[in-house]
Amino acid sequence: MVLQAVFMLFSAMAVGAALAVVTNKNIFHSALFLVVALLGVAGLYVLLEAPFIAVVQVLIYVGAISTLILFAIMLTRRLMDASERQRNEQWFISAIVAVGLFIVLVLSVGQVHWPVVHTDVPENHLNRLGQDLMEHYVLPFEVTAVLLLAALVGAIVIARERTR
Repeated sequence: MVLQAVFMLFSAMAVGAALAVVTNKNIFHSALFLVVALLGVAGLYVLLEAPFIAVVQVLIYVGAISTLILFAIMLTRRLMDASERQRNEQWFISAIVAVGLFIVLVLSVGQVHWPVVHTDVPENHLNRLGQDLMEHYVLPFEVTAVLLLAALVGAIVIARERTR
């Protein structure tokens, strides 16, 4: 009973903050709500008994990515201007596409049979994860690192003040 209440709390926190991200007019406030949504997802990982993934969620997404986004927003003075328009002309089209996607996903989930299998978690699951990342999936792991580096460089280039 308590676990269900905590699950509902984290779910409401994640979904509510995610809705605030996309509906808020101020981009800085949207980025702060993104942090709250990612923390809610980390809480759900804890409830799923996946503490490693929860810690990675907090360290990488809440710690690194959100900080990078916040710094890029704050360093770009034009976006922080209160008179700057934060929406574009195509918001209605994106809302229709989002609602359509939501309907398709709800119908898909409702028609699929999800079998539940109770198995024990292997003892050395973290060791196996590390070995898989460094042996079988080393190329995607490195591509992800290069992508994050490119995002960091791009954020710096966008955020730096043009002196010319």
